[in-house]
Amino acid sequence: MLRIGLFLATNLAILVLLGVMFRLLGFEGLLAQNGVDLNLQALLVYAAVIGFAGAFISLALSKFLAKKTMGVQIISQPTDRTQQWLLSTVARQAEQLGVGMPEVGIFHHPSSNAFATGWNRNDALVAVSTGLLSSMNEDEVEAVLAHEMSHVANGDMVTMALIQGVVNTFVVFLSRIVGHVVDRAVFKVERGHGPAFWIVSMISEIILGILAMTIVMWFSRQREYRADAGAAALVGRHKMIAALQRLRQASGQAELPDEMAALAINAGKLHAIFASHPPLEDRIRALQ
Repeated sequence: MLRIGLFLATNLAILVLLGVMFRLLGFEGLLAQNGVDLNLQALLVYAAVIGFAGAFISLALSKFLAKKTMGVQIISQPTDRTQQWLLSTVARQAEQLGVGMPEVGIFHHPSSNAFATGWNRNDALVAVSTGLLSSMNEDEVEAVLAHEMSHVANGDMVTMALIQGVVNTFVVFLSRIVGHVVDRAVFKVERGHGPAFWIVSMISEIILGILAMTIVMWFSRQREYRADAGAAALVGRHKMIAALQRLRQASGQAELPDEMAALAINAGKLHAIFASHPPLEDRIRALQ
């Protein structure tokens, strides 16, 4: 949940920044280089550059921003039995999965949560909350770690970056076409672009971006089922089911940060299509 939330928030910020920079530097002049005709090839290249750049820059920054945003304390030298156990468990799972040893950290929050992030499977970060450590036994925490390590081994963050890049490209591409059509057909601008182009493009980008997020979140939910199955194969299906059942019991006991509310691990029906995780009941049923 947290890795997707952080990834989307960073990606959106970078996407907006790149759009502003390209506009200030004059790159959007490509859209009008043929007079009244919209150069679709130039527009598609422009949209792809912005779309994929936003996704991959956010991926490259994912570990750094996760540490800073969530206040993750990296375990370099264990100071107690819990930290030593976390390191040894993740090390064992990394060896079983054939991936590099990730950084392991703890962040202070009463909710039962964990996430994995990083730009590749051999340079990842796995972090768990203090709430999770206090509410679960070792078997259940082991299953949660296996779930996150499965995300790492499956390269899910790279997959999500690719999907986000494609989605971003079409959002930018289609929003500019809508702005161009309105500018020409409604406001009768014959050359270049009038204010309507920029206003309508921006509004269209917001609306299309919201719709596109449902596609990204659908893919995210499918990856969760795969990570659950990977964890079950790694530590045993009964441990993964027990961890999910524990999460279901703990749901609602602690509020998540406001910026993560719509991506909550047990999202309500109102947010179902925007949830990064399937309902816990469905995940338990799939494992059973």
